[in-house]
Amino acid sequence: MKKKSTHFDKFTKKKSNAAIKEQFKQEKRKIKKEREEYFEQKRAEVRKQKAEGAREKVQGARHKAQETRHKGQGTRDKVQGTRDKVQGTRDKEQASGNQQPVTGNRQPAISNKQQMKSVPVQATGNRQPVTDLMPLNKFLAHSGISGRREAADIVKQGKVKVNNVVVTEPGHKVSAKDEIRVNGKKIFVSKNLVYILLNKPKDFLTTTDDPQGRKTVLDIVGKATPERIYPVGRLDRNTSGVLLLTNDGDLSQKLTHPSNNIKKVYAVTLNRPLEKKDFEKILKGVMLEDGMANVDALAYADVSDKAVLGIEIHSGRNRIVRRIFEALGYDVKNLDRVIFAGLTKKNIERGKFRFLTEKEVRDLKHFGKGK
Repeated sequence: MKKKSTHFDKFTKKKSNAAIKEQFKQEKRKIKKEREEYFEQKRAEVRKQKAEGAREKVQGARHKAQETRHKGQGTRDKVQGTRDKVQGTRDKEQASGNQQPVTGNRQPAISNKQQMKSVPVQATGNRQPVTDLMPLNKFLAHSGISGRREAADIVKQGKVKVNNVVVTEPGHKVSAKDEIRVNGKKIFVSKNLVYILLNKPKDFLTTTDDPQGRKTVLDIVGKATPERIYPVGRLDRNTSGVLLLTNDGDLSQKLTHPSNNIKKVYAVTLNRPLEKKDFEKILKGVMLEDGMANVDALAYADVSDKAVLGIEIHSGRNRIVRRIFEALGYDVKNLDRVIFAGLTKKNIERGKFRFLTEKEVRDLKHFGKGK
């Protein structure tokens, strides 16, 4: 009985299963090491920033205490001066004997505190009353900028403006009605960012709706959340496999922009075995009507069945995998995406889905960094 692979992590041109498995292990260790080094570097930066912030806070507290002492002394001098003035007035009135009686029309004295309470506060500009307030660092975290702790450091570094004013206090209260910019870029908060990983079956369109009434991926996941979500990238109607759906616009743009070279791995089943000369042609690049199509890796999934292959690409061009093989005279009987941006369909049955974990979301946001 032929043994077929259903999952690919990395492909090489070597035919030895032992060599392929060892390559997988080495690549996995390399990726794990690079990721650990990246996050360790970030943690070191955070520790350094916290230490600097603590020193600045201590220095600021000292200055503030000194200012408070000076201010207290000034207040005491002012109070003493007022007392001296009152005493001088009394002495003058007693000496002149012309002190006037209090008339019935005289209004009672009003303290400064009472005056402050009686004067209505006027709103400035066109700003509306603030609702649904939250700390600034929480706002940044909900916007997908970073985690809550890293967001606090970003604020302390003076990189955040609220309504065109630099704010360095992470606990500063803001709402979605405030204009908030990080390094000049305006950001928006979504209270309920949703990330769903679907193992897409065939015969479903990767769109939010279809005028012809055909089935779409939202028919599968639509009831999972009240938020409006949409697919990240596309899979052909007859292509199955890993598909991410979210309402995180920044992440979606990052994962689909060509400059980020997000890699995808597909399992391909052809109508006949792939010949060696065509195998070499694909590795060198195949010229299509819209330009050269290059692949990152290609391998037989099972050395005993050369009609089943694994192919790794980073291009997001339409139907790119199918067109590569069709250009060489092959028909693609089955195409299944098994990896997208590090996400796999492990433990997700065809036509089922699950929500991403917080760790998976963090990894996605930092995907490709530090390499």
